[in-house]
Amino acid sequence: MPEFAAAFAFDVRAYVYLAISLGSALLSVIALTHCAVQKPDAFNAVGTLSKGAWLGILAVSLGLSLLFGLTSPGSGLIFTLVAIAAALVYLLDVRTGFKDLHGGGSSY
Repeated sequence: MPEFAAAFAFDVRAYVYLAISLGSALLSVIALTHCAVQKPDAFNAVGTLSKGAWLGILAVSLGLSLLFGLTSPGSGLIFTLVAIAAALVYLLDVRTGFKDLHGGGSSY
């Protein structure tokens, strides 16, 4: 019976890592798409990195999510967490700055 429980725990952990990796990739795609449709001047107005820098950071974040997260979910967890952090910084800081810049409206 203990052998079954250990195998079950490894299966559950693998599915949790896979869910985190897929969530990270989705978050990176959302952030990358939002960044791609913004005007370059808006980044200067918000006072953050340039559009090219953010596109590079978010593209690397998506690459890390897909490469390490989906191919080796357990061992690449640190890279997946770095990708989540990069996407969240963009979405929670820069995107919020765009909303403030455009008067809080959802269409811009």
